[in-house]
Amino acid sequence: MIKDELRKIMNDVYGQSENPIRFFQAPGRVNLIGEHIDYNGGYVFPAAIDKFSTVAIRKRDDDLIKLYATDLKYVVEANINELEKYKNLKWGNYQLGVIEQLMKKGISVGGAEFIFNDLVPLGSGLSSSAAIEVVTAYAMTELYGHNIDKIEIALICQKAEHEYVGVKCGIMDQFASAMGKKGNAILLDTDTLEYEYIPVKLDKYSIVISNTNKKRSLGESKYNERRSECEKALADMQNKFPEKKNLCDFSYKEFLLCKDEIKDEKCKKRAEHAVCENLRVLDSVKSLRKNDILSFCKYLNLSHISLRDLYEVSCKELDILVESAWMQKDVLGSRMTGAGFGGCTVSIVKTESVEEFINDISKVYYEIMGYDASFYVCNISDGVKEI
Repeated sequence: MIKDELRKIMNDVYGQSENPIRFFQAPGRVNLIGEHIDYNGGYVFPAAIDKFSTVAIRKRDDDLIKLYATDLKYVVEANINELEKYKNLKWGNYQLGVIEQLMKKGISVGGAEFIFNDLVPLGSGLSSSAAIEVVTAYAMTELYGHNIDKIEIALICQKAEHEYVGVKCGIMDQFASAMGKKGNAILLDTDTLEYEYIPVKLDKYSIVISNTNKKRSLGESKYNERRSECEKALADMQNKFPEKKNLCDFSYKEFLLCKDEIKDEKCKKRAEHAVCENLRVLDSVKSLRKNDILSFCKYLNLSHISLRDLYEVSCKELDILVESAWMQKDVLGSRMTGAGFGGCTVSIVKTESVEEFINDISKVYYEIMGYDASFYVCNISDGVKEI
């Protein structure tokens, strides 16, 4: 049992203590549709998945934060009063950034010992970083007796990633990890943070995530570049529509009316993706409400084409997985998910054919790339909680 294992590791690494150990868990997420629009004021449709970052935590009687991960096996130690010094850590900066942000918000916390067991695949596009951030924030606030709203937890984690880690992420990943609900995806308006749980009833189909296993770092990718291109496009489009504050505020007709205002052709393509992807999210959810899984999955396919051709965040590895999936007879839809340039795809596969799907795609991928992809059959889970 995970709690027993982490309790033993806690005592082995840090020694015995009279302070009680508590356990918390936050999930990774898969974004079913609505990619690269959470920072453009659009609608996204993520779901928490049953791949978790689990933490054991207990108080210390001093001002030290100690971090240890079961897969890294070394201790990161930081003074809670000097967190600014640790921004460039190879591992641990996400957690320390969250703790710093809690303190900046006036939330009183102190020393603590952490043991992390991370089963969200790192660098996969399934938001391992958001899961780590959210479980850190929730565990620290609960440990020190603060009942913080989970949406506020998500916002604190996003701000930590912006200001401490230096990645201008949107709110979707942290929101899904904090607010996930079993059996439901979240229709989230990233501009207003209004949200609605939408039941995902796939009947005879399953969610299969395929991991390219291509090494990438979100902070080193072109994520910030794409965000900047969107900002430039918006500024140009505001020449005709000054009242619009986000790309996803535009209808497609309005985009057509002002697209010639956009000076840079790349920026024009980024804007077209954002506008159309936002509309695809809303249309796909309408299909899901009608239990029209086939139409829902057609929007997933269109999303990948747009991400590949207009937003240009796909790559050879992702395209192999998606295009191979499209050729399988029992696959309704497939697309890249996450920031891109590697990471994962999400496919809706007939449950009885999942094993055949994995075998076939594995062979194709290995023949072309020379190394293996990984596959996860996922269920939709709850968000962060104490266990």
